[in-house]
Amino acid sequence: MTNNAAIVEISQTANQFRSSIVLQYDNKYIDVKSILGLFTTLVGGGQYELHVHGSDADEAKKAMGAVFEKHSLDVKIVAE
Repeated sequence: MTNNAAIVEISQTANQFRSSIVLQYDNKYIDVKSILGLFTTLVGGGQYELHVHGSDADEAKKAMGAVFEKHSLDVKIVAE
């Protein structure tokens, strides 16, 4: 089970950017800026994909990748 600190930090980091940041897991798409969405999706294990679109997408991808790595979450940042 992912800890609450990881979920809060992921959401807070995402909210610093204007870009759309969406986490894909199985067939679910979750807005990473939504803490509630993260609580129901980040259950640990599995491969997650992060889709980032917007004017500050490059910066957002770097920051989000660092947060996921810090909390030992396996995420693939998808290049659009």
